[in-house]
Amino acid sequence: MSVSSAILDDAERPVRAFRRKQLFRRVALLPAVIMLVLLTVVPMLNLFAMALAEISVSRGQTEWVFRPLANLSLLLDDTQFLTATLNTLLFTVLSVSVELVLGIGLALLAASVRRGKGWIRTVTILPILVSPVAIGAMWRLIYSYDFGPLNQILEAFGLAKVGWLSETSIALLSVVVVDVWHWTPLVFLILFAGVEGLPREVIEAARIDGANRRQLLRHIVLPLLAPAIAVAFIFRSIAAFKVFDQIVLLTGGGPGTATEVLSLRLYKVFFEQNIMGYGALLSVVTIAMILAFLLTARFSLRWLEARNA
Repeated sequence: MSVSSAILDDAERPVRAFRRKQLFRRVALLPAVIMLVLLTVVPMLNLFAMALAEISVSRGQTEWVFRPLANLSLLLDDTQFLTATLNTLLFTVLSVSVELVLGIGLALLAASVRRGKGWIRTVTILPILVSPVAIGAMWRLIYSYDFGPLNQILEAFGLAKVGWLSETSIALLSVVVVDVWHWTPLVFLILFAGVEGLPREVIEAARIDGANRRQLLRHIVLPLLAPAIAVAFIFRSIAAFKVFDQIVLLTGGGPGTATEVLSLRLYKVFFEQNIMGYGALLSVVTIAMILAFLLTARFSLRWLEARNA
């Protein structure tokens, strides 16, 4: 072997080692990729296929008939779907907005405490640990027209009782209160971690320059908390858009359709009306709305980051 070939071989040895490592990583990831495809992509493709067909089940046999226009016609004539969409959007906007405001306030308040932060976190997250069924039963008792403590307090002050879950005008707001009580602790934990990770030197430098608390909050703290706020906002928005258990346990979608949301509408179409093809189409439309929201949120965050840069 000549000297030049030996030098060339030594130069290519790290490249070959790097290629072997890359090949090993790809082979190691292959089972996870196959599992992801089987558990995610295949069911999604099946859902899209269902959305384009009329599906009937009789005598244990499932019959598929390709009729996409029939499902689309049902969607265009479904006024309940439009009502459920508006209720879902209203529920999401109200609950997530309040949770973010309360979460930011609690996070800043807890961060200002010098002792007992661990106890504050422990006590605050307790609502998250409660089972949804227990939450539904508990709040139904709280909202009870005859025996609920809220109406008893109103009576004590000489005020009329309120049908918290039976009056069309306030039923959805009553469910929003339950959602805020249940999930504000999660927003608090995310934002509290963000507050604890803020660079103290930047805040101290702003104080030395004469910034007051309002200026610190507006120009220093909130911009630095923007990534944590974005994470909490996206997580809670997606979960609120898919709310189901609280609606079913508290109101069942009533009174009338005052609290009927998309998830409940899907449940009724799939399991009560047995219109599986149309239900699949509603699921696809719901997924499209969530993806549109995520893309909008992503571009909005990028625009804000570019503006603050």
